[in-house]
Amino acid sequence: MQIHISIGENHRFELREALLVYGDRQKSFVTRHDVTIQKDAPPALGPAQPLTVAFVESLVRSLSGSSDAEILLENVLAKGDRMIAWWTPARRRQMFYENSEDKAAELSGLVFPQPPIVWRVKNGDLMIRALTENKRPQTETKLAVAPFWNVSDNGRVCTGSMRRPDGATVSSIHAWERGFYESAFTHANVGRLTRHPGGFEGLWTVLAGKRKAFPRETLIELPQTLAEFVRGERD
Repeated sequence: MQIHISIGENHRFELREALLVYGDRQKSFVTRHDVTIQKDAPPALGPAQPLTVAFVESLVRSLSGSSDAEILLENVLAKGDRMIAWWTPARRRQMFYENSEDKAAELSGLVFPQPPIVWRVKNGDLMIRALTENKRPQTETKLAVAPFWNVSDNGRVCTGSMRRPDGATVSSIHAWERGFYESAFTHANVGRLTRHPGGFEGLWTVLAGKRKAFPRETLIELPQTLAEFVRGERD
């Protein structure tokens, strides 16, 4: 059996192993088989072997290709295959609002103090949470609801027309942050985003143009820890 693939270089590939997928309407499983090439007969499959995590990881690496090592920045919290998590301290950022009912329209384009934020990108999805303390979070640090429109209750950002980088690399961090803040906040995905007595609009109206720190007492604390957020638990 010969397969011809153009990949820009000359490589000779041989059939060595085969994966067989068994399943019904509800479940499926995969077996791995060594392949024996026979001179005057079709390739023969060896006995079924269990599919190990090490084999799957090796297969993924070989399919995705090798990547250069990256120097991790101080604000990076975790890095994995197609995933990166980092945090940003409290700061001031410009925000834009665009709502069909003209809610918060008078706030669009103004600069606001921001809470410290934890960011996670995996497989093209951006998720964010807020921090109640302006310092690098630890494994068991409890997170809080990020008080922004366009964010679901699990922290996933509805990116819409947001300009997004392709990868989840250290070099893409700035582009993810820029895309988030430069896109228009258009709608609320969660019933309650803040403890502020004036609600979402009341909170950001009070903060518009201010240089004071973001009021952490307005954040809604969660039972979710940083470790759970990074692993995608409690999503």
